[in-house]
Formats: sequence, structure tokens, C-alpha cells
Amino acid sequence: MTGGVMDPLPAAPAAAAEPEADEEADPPAAADSPPAPQVSEPRAPDSSRMQMPPGNPLLLSLTLQELLARDAVQVELIPEKKGLFLKHVEYEVSSQRFGSCVYRRYNDFVVFHETLLQKFPYRMVPALPPKRMLGADREFIEARRRALKRFINLVARHPPFSEDVVLKLFLSFSGPDVQNKLKESAQCVGDEFMNCKLAARAKDFLPADIQTQFAISRELIRNIYNSFHKLRDRAERMVSRAIDNAADLLIFGKELSALGSDTTPLPSWATLNSSTWGSLKQALKGLSVEFALLADKAAQQGRQEENDVVEKLNLFLDLLQSYKGLCERHEKGVLHKHQRALHKYSLMKRQMTSAAAQNREPECVEQLESRIVEQENVIQTMELRNHFSLYCLHQETQLVHVYLPLTSHILGAFVSSQIQGHKEMSKVWNDLQPKLQCLFAGPHGAPSPPRSPQDGLSPH
Repeated sequence: MTGGVMDPLPAAPAAAAEPEADEEADPPAAADSPPAPQVSEPRAPDSSRMQMPPGNPLLLSLTLQELLARDAVQVELIPEKKGLFLKHVEYEVSSQRFGSCVYRRYNDFVVFHETLLQKFPYRMVPALPPKRMLGADREFIEARRRALKRFINLVARHPPFSEDVVLKLFLSFSGPDVQNKLKESAQCVGDEFMNCKLAARAKDFLPADIQTQFAISRELIRNIYNSFHKLRDRAERMVSRAIDNAADLLIFGKELSALGSDTTPLPSWATLNSSTWGSLKQALKGLSVEFALLADKAAQQGRQEENDVVEKLNLFLDLLQSYKGLCERHEKGVLHKHQRALHKYSLMKRQMTSAAAQNREPECVEQLESRIVEQENVIQTMELRNHFSLYCLHQETQLVHVYLPLTSHILGAFVSSQIQGHKEMSKVWNDLQPKLQCLFAGPHGAPSPPRSPQDGLSPH
């Protein structure tokens, strides 16, 4: 998507404080939080679940080249099919890794996205482009295709996602109902916390100052996002200018050709028997070819920079935007639930104290004790989830930094495109110059070379 403007990342807020003990009502739940994971103790993983990597599992030992080599997924439009009421767009999705080629609709991407959020609530899940609106034009459809391509490539190269069965299903299942298959794959499985062998020990791998590091990293990534957002906007403007320049050059050449092809007769008293205008028309008629070639070179440069510069900037911005979403889910999701659990626990403790003071029946006190024990288990689970969420955040922050060398790829592509474009256009301009000699005739019809811009200027 080459035109969507995304909001700059907000500054990192302070760490959430525990609720006051005398609070009477539960804090309101977040409206845009992802599907709620099952609150339970982590089960003992079997051999089919995720295994502990060697060394320090918190650290990612990946390079950008290794990430890019995981897969290259192409998303292409296929001709529209006419439905009962409206036409719908289908995409041909081909994976280099799986050697597959499948057809997907936008709603298939939506179910896939929801499944990823359900299974990996503590990871960066890139956002999808907006749903098609009535009257969507070709420009919107093409922008959405580009955005879907960026989305699926970020997912296919993400370390945990790339090893999950749901990705393989989406990229290789060619059956008639991929959406049900995706939903079935996530049923009765639980999220990453339930299946990760390290979930219960995540706190052991976290640095002591994890909250401080998280706040600093979030501020840094916010600044990087804002700068890349401005770079993307300027790159888009340069591409737009190149396309406009191509159109202007083409029209300029056509107008010269039209001028040279004019058949209106000239009276002899105006020309004074001079052949100057005839010679000029003959020369102008052939210039449209060179200007069409110049227009083609300018358009090629614009398209190349859109693919190699703007799209890569958008890819990195999509990644940073998903990091912002992850930070918000961490604060509005697991931290919020932890606060609610603590608040509920404090209310139960006060009820227990009140019941003991009022000498209530033993059965009532036993029920309260049982509920308190259950709530303590819930709090323990939420604390484990909080540490696991921070563990994942730490890894996702590292993943953002793994992508940072993409900056050199983008700058290299931009510089190479500018050099090549100017070189090719300069050659056409130089080839055009000799053809202009006949346009400059002397007093008796003899050609004379054009003067340089300095020739008519005062020495002062």
C-alpha cells in the first residue's frame, strides 16, 4: 500500500501501577483487545510442541539475509469473477519455500490474520489493509494487493509463525474451504503460552531492568518509525514526479510532432520565398520518437523506485506498526487482566476478613477460602503470562533491529535507480542534440549552431 498514512507511534507510557485496594468496581475491559486466550496453568508440553532452542532462548541469532531467505511469497491479481451480486477479487499466492500456488480471497486473509492473533497474542502480527469498499477502483485494488504481499512475507519470515502449521495451511492447502481448515487448526490447541516449553520459566531469562529496557526500546522504535514515515512520503512524491515527468515528456513530443505535421498553407508574402518553416516542420516531425523514449525511461525509473524503494519502506513501516500494536496489546491485554485479577483477589480477602469478624457459618467461610485459592491460581497464571509477554516483547524488539539493515538495501536501490535513470536519459538527450542542428538556420537558410545560455548575457 503506497499511500496509506499511519499514525505515528505514541510515546511509551509509564508502567501500570497496581489497583487501589478500596476500588469497588472492576476496571473497564479494552474494546480492541485480541481474542482472549484461555486462562489456565501451562500444561506439560509433549513431543509435538515447541522445543527449547540451544543457548540462551531469549536471544535471536538471526541476520536479515537469513530472514529474507526463509521464503519469498508472491501475491498476484487474477481476473475478477462475477458473483451473484458483486464481483470479487481473487489472488494467486505462490510460496517459494513450499513450492505451492493457491488461490485466496481477501476474507481468507482475514481468517488467517485472526488465527494468528489467537495463537500468537504476544507476537507482532502485521495489520491487514482495509476491506474493499463499494466503488473501489483499480488503484485501491493494486494498493491492497501490495499490502497483502507485504503482510504475508512478514508473516512467512517471522521465526515462530514460519514453523507453525497454520502458515503451511494458508500457503499450500488447495481445498475448497481453507477458512474452516484454519479455524480447525486453532481449536483445542491453545495459544503460544500454552504450548511453549519456556512459558513457566520466562521470568528466569528476563533482565532485571526489563521494564526500563522496554520503555527505552519503544521510544527508539517510535522515533525510527516517524523518520521512516517521512522518508516514505518523500519517496512517494519523487515517484509521482517521475511519472508526471514521463507524461509531460510524452505530450511535449506529441505536440512537436503535431506542429511539424501542420498542413496549413502559408502565403508567399509572409515567407518571402524562404524555406525556413518547411525545414523546421520536417525536423520537428521526427522529434516525437526521442521524447517518447525519454518518457519511457522516466516512467521506468518511477516504477523501479516504487517497487524497490517505496515498497521496502512500506514493508518496514508495516513491521513497526505491528510492533506498536503488540505494545498496546501487552498493556491493554495481559497487564489489564492481571490488574483485574489482583483487584478481585483484594475484594475476596476483604470479604474473608469481614466474614471472620462477623462469625459467619463455616460453610460460607470455606466457600470464600476456596474462591480465594482459585483466584490465587488465576493471579499466578496471569503473572506467568505477563512474564511470557515481556519475554516475547524482548524477542520482537530484537526482530525489529534485525530488519534495520534493510535501510542500506533501500538506499542502495534508490541510488542505483537514480544513477541508471540519469545515465539512460542523458544518452537519449545526447542522441537528440545532433537532430536539432537543422532547426537553427542562418540568415540565408544555412544551419547555424545554437548559442549557449551565456552567449546573450551581459558580462555583468
